[in-house]
Amino acid sequence: MSEIITVPTASDINIIDRILDRALNGDDISAADALTLLTQTAPEIIEQIRATADRLRHIQVGDTVTYVINRNINFTNICEQHCSFCAFRRDEGTEGAFWLNTEQILAKAADAVALSATEICMQGGLHPGAKINGRSLDYYLELVTAIKTTFPQLHLHAFSPQEVEFIARQDGLSYEDVIIALQQAGVGSMPGTAAEVLDDRIRRVICPEKIDSATWIEIVTTAHRLGMATTSTLLAGHIEIPNQQVAHLEQLKQIQQQAISFKYPARITEFIILPFVGQSAPAPLRRRVGRDQPILADNLLLTAVARIFLGNYIPNHQPSWVKLGLEGAKTALTWGCNDLGGTLMEEHITTMAGAEGGTNQTVADLQGTIRSIDRNYHQRSTLYELI
Repeated sequence: MSEIITVPTASDINIIDRILDRALNGDDISAADALTLLTQTAPEIIEQIRATADRLRHIQVGDTVTYVINRNINFTNICEQHCSFCAFRRDEGTEGAFWLNTEQILAKAADAVALSATEICMQGGLHPGAKINGRSLDYYLELVTAIKTTFPQLHLHAFSPQEVEFIARQDGLSYEDVIIALQQAGVGSMPGTAAEVLDDRIRRVICPEKIDSATWIEIVTTAHRLGMATTSTLLAGHIEIPNQQVAHLEQLKQIQQQAISFKYPARITEFIILPFVGQSAPAPLRRRVGRDQPILADNLLLTAVARIFLGNYIPNHQPSWVKLGLEGAKTALTWGCNDLGGTLMEEHITTMAGAEGGTNQTVADLQGTIRSIDRNYHQRSTLYELI
């Protein structure tokens, strides 16, 4: 069967031109405009969107591509929840379940320091038994204190909004109490994971036990108010549709606008699209989605639209080389991204889902990838300070 080629009409082209011209003039585009861009299929229009996103990236953050030397530590895969996209979780006592002790975590941190890492990214399953003296918070604080006492130079990027809610629920604390305690112990910033799609109709299908959209937003906003920066993410390419993707981006924009308007001491530092990997995901969602690996073209168009829609507020955009592979991530650098992420050194959550991008990259890998598209590179800190 021959490929169906969509030919844009003059009206289509005029509408797209007006939207992209507004963006290039530095103006915000509306959610409706973003949806218009995201639903285009004509190759020449998609190329126009890509070129605009790449130009805006140049205007907003320049041509240097940044990266961070970091290590990812997933301290346990024992989890009380059963998300339909997750191949990582295990029940306690079952095959493949693990729970690292403090000595094992410190050994991983020491390996990272030996490789000049500036960041430890730490997240794990929601393990109901992870307590000290009957308190979940004390367990998490012990992990943080152990790392920061031994390696005070490391930035600890740790514990998602879902983990904050879990600790608060286990111990009867407020989100503010938990964030302040973690911050005082040495957590420097919060991963913006567990966002998935900020649409509760989707969440009831793919992660019904997770926090709802309003709670995720509340915790992230509270973190900003208290001076803890966060990242932001979107799990894309499963059962969500374009208007839900755009609504998610709109929520992120509003969070950042609030932080700016109220002069919160911290904000969202970056945006990352996390394409769904279904190869080893639980069968019902995998069958419903109907494929194992992300569709690069879909991810790239969403990447470009995210830059055009969010770039005035969240300037740093990063592809996921773990999910797209380093070649796919390199391509995303010409679709609006300006950061290539971190070395990671190990990664389990996405890899166990069947991703083919690998679990680690060397600094030379990242630098060589950036050089191959004739862009300069620069090492950064977690908070995007150049090193």
